Amino acid sequence: MGVRAAPSCAAAASAAAAGAEPSRRPALCLPPPPPLLPLLLLLGLGLLRAGDCQQPAQCRIQKCTTDFVSLTSHLNSAIDGFDSEFCKALRAYAGCTQRTSKACRGNLVYHSAVLGISDLMSQRNCSKDGPTSSTNPEVTHDPCNYHSHAGAREHGEGEQNPPSYLFCGLFGDPHLRTFKDHFQTCKVEGAWPLIDNNYLSVQVTNVPVVPGSSATATNKITIIFKAHHECTEQKVYQAVTDDLPAAFVDGTTSGGDGDVKSLRIIERETGRYVEMHARYIGTTVFVRQLGRYLTLAIRMPEDLAMAYEESQDLQLCVNGCPLSERIDDGQGQVSAILGHSLPRTSSVQAWPGYTLETASTQCHEKMPVKDIYFQSCVFDLLTTGDANFTAAAHSALEDVEALHPRKERWHIFPSRGNGALRGGSCLSLSLGLTCLILIVVL
Repeated sequence: MGVRAAPSCAAAASAAAAGAEPSRRPALCLPPPPPLLPLLLLLGLGLLRAGDCQQPAQCRIQKCTTDFVSLTSHLNSAIDGFDSEFCKALRAYAGCTQRTSKACRGNLVYHSAVLGISDLMSQRNCSKDGPTSSTNPEVTHDPCNYHSHAGAREHGEGEQNPPSYLFCGLFGDPHLRTFKDHFQTCKVEGAWPLIDNNYLSVQVTNVPVVPGSSATATNKITIIFKAHHECTEQKVYQAVTDDLPAAFVDGTTSGGDGDVKSLRIIERETGRYVEMHARYIGTTVFVRQLGRYLTLAIRMPEDLAMAYEESQDLQLCVNGCPLSERIDDGQGQVSAILGHSLPRTSSVQAWPGYTLETASTQCHEKMPVKDIYFQSCVFDLLTTGDANFTAAAHSALEDVEALHPRKERWHIFPSRGNGALRGGSCLSLSLGLTCLILIVVL
């Protein structure tokens, strides 16, 4: 007995139209449903194509999916406001599927999309009720959400790349990472501007760490979020050693009107770690206290960070420390530690309690990659003897990983091209700290 071929979809449709009696085991036009997969995986695997049979014209699941992709293609999960915008797009997607549910009954793609939406909303903690996105960027333009209107502008210009962001950080003795990813170790005692543009001002105050040394560290940070149209009035934040508030100087914790604030402070660790999120300028600021000193990390859109007048050119995050204030060799190395005026000791140590070996061991426990952050940790331990600088270097690297937009630039390694130590014949080994030890002993 031969095996009877399954009737084609066209034949099945003709039989139904002719009123033929359906068979006891009707042929299926679609393969059996696959196990539940995330919605985006379905998109990637191309399961949103029509099946073997042409779907009814009124089923608009593919239009719903196309609109969702259009609303989310420019979003970046590392940028402030991502969750809010993604949830809006998901709710719009869910609403679209509900409106076409009757026409798409029995459609595998439709049911997979519904399950995928539910899964994504659960993952992102999206509420079912709330604002939704529109497929028209002009309609959804939010002047108090930088990411939203920047994405809408790019969409209108036909570009697909997200806005460019810059990172700047300051920690330790103090070590500065500029917007250009240049790494410097500076003196900069007193008050100095890190950032001073049309939207934001950040000033730090540095004080000597140990008597007789040019080593300084930050004990005060002042941040001014400048008034911006209808988004927020001017807000000032100030932190000093042992006083890291979770509010602005006026006692408020946010700026702007409405349920979704344009500016807000989040306290991550009481008295030790706060974050500031400014949606209207796409900017995030981390401030920490480790030991007796403060650290700062900031991410800001490039177009806003570079929006300043000629008179505002003294910005450490933009142009680095003035040459007269640097205590490194200009290549991001602290091998110019020889320029430090360090206290003399009677043992082969840069500071009581630490040798080059013990300082390296302690720093390596926190930072296995021997990059500039590891070397800065060793530098700070040898010049101050303060173990808290290990935590400062480690936290600074964590902030880079959280805020820096380019992973391949998280770690900076000293340039060997200009690494020879000045004023001596010692080889450049472990930042020239071996030479430091010899000089201290002499």
